[in-house]
Amino acid sequence: MSLLTPEWTGLLYLIAAVCFILALRGLSSPKTARRGNLIGAAGALLAVITVFLSARIENIPFILIAIAVGSAIAAPISRRVEMTQMPQLVALFNGVGGGAAALVAVLELGSSDSLGSKVAVVFTMLIGAVSFSGSAVTVGKLQGLISSRPLIFPGLAIVMGGVVLAALIAGGFVVATGAAGWAIALLVLGLLVGALLVLPVGGADVPIVISLLNAFTGLAVAASGIVLGNLLLVVAGTLVGASGTILTRAMASAMGRGVSGILFGAFKGGSTAGSTTQSDRPVRSSNAEDVAVLLNYAQRVVIVPGYGLAVAQGQHTIAELATTLEARGVEVVFAIHPVAGRMPGHMNVLLAEANVPYEALKEMAEVNPEFKNTDVALVVGANDVVNPAAKTSPGSPIYGMPILDVGEARQVVFLKRSMRPGFAGIENELLYDPKTTLLFGDAKDSLTKVLGAVNAL
Repeated sequence: MSLLTPEWTGLLYLIAAVCFILALRGLSSPKTARRGNLIGAAGALLAVITVFLSARIENIPFILIAIAVGSAIAAPISRRVEMTQMPQLVALFNGVGGGAAALVAVLELGSSDSLGSKVAVVFTMLIGAVSFSGSAVTVGKLQGLISSRPLIFPGLAIVMGGVVLAALIAGGFVVATGAAGWAIALLVLGLLVGALLVLPVGGADVPIVISLLNAFTGLAVAASGIVLGNLLLVVAGTLVGASGTILTRAMASAMGRGVSGILFGAFKGGSTAGSTTQSDRPVRSSNAEDVAVLLNYAQRVVIVPGYGLAVAQGQHTIAELATTLEARGVEVVFAIHPVAGRMPGHMNVLLAEANVPYEALKEMAEVNPEFKNTDVALVVGANDVVNPAAKTSPGSPIYGMPILDVGEARQVVFLKRSMRPGFAGIENELLYDPKTTLLFGDAKDSLTKVLGAVNAL
């Protein structure tokens, strides 16, 4: 017996849906992201409670045990995950969501009578399986378990086309017969499609594919809402699908590429793949004391953070350095590229963790015109997002990608571990510019030395 009337159920679902919309609105800005996340979590909790109170649910003890086990696994992982591993965690959670939607569709196959519901079941199974296996491959690539370079083999396009066609045929038989055997075949083929879709993607394109797969999961969840007759799932899944699609297009635009080029660029050599090649060309290197002098006597400093800063966990040190310079009358801002790091907002979250004021974070369009009036551009762990090849080398993988124009600053300082190229696998000519100075070493160690030298002046 349900404890809520249909009217109250609908009202609570509406409130939960509004929470999801407000959450997305909040997540659109670093200033309101935390509040948006809490609002979204509250909406999800309200939705779960409403389901328990409004539906006739069997096996409640098993459901509660499953929730407890899942929470016991997820909570410690979420708390302990490094900032550099956040994209993997997002991809993992996204894949689990897609897999869950596919399993729900399998369980509902026998109770689907109408043509529309069977089509929704097939769609959920296929897209959910694609999202699950594709997300698993992205986790492997980002974690280093699978090569981050595009993995292709002769005839891959033909194989992929054949697998997709076979999946559509299997889906047609599921709709026509409802047979479990065809359903299992559809799931297996969906898993293959997801893996084959992501394996040819490499380097800096992987985070964009994570966003695309997030959109896939949203669509699968929305379709599962149709299967279950749950309007809130339809709304929530549609919101996730739409936001994931918008984010994917925005990230692709920030890379100066199309989504199709990201997915299938490896077939014609267009993917941003990593490289281990290092140049032997001479560069001007320096020590922490010299860099400290440059920063201390500058009037304006723009700091460009990248993935290397996250790897070194140097966000607190660089925040302290910025505060120290500001106390001496130096204007300090942080230039944030849309795809710096391994996911959208990666640098924003990293710096917010170190309590860097939101006002100090400048987006690319805002900060680029200011580089010509900048005394020192301090690039910490970034490479491709400041590489002039994006403007000057039509044959390079990043050609056409909008970049931060650090080369227009009067002095440029790079903090790098080595001369190894970025994910695009191409040299950065800015490193050899006469006004560029390199400080080699771990970003956190280098920043600590620079901070100490500034304090000693």
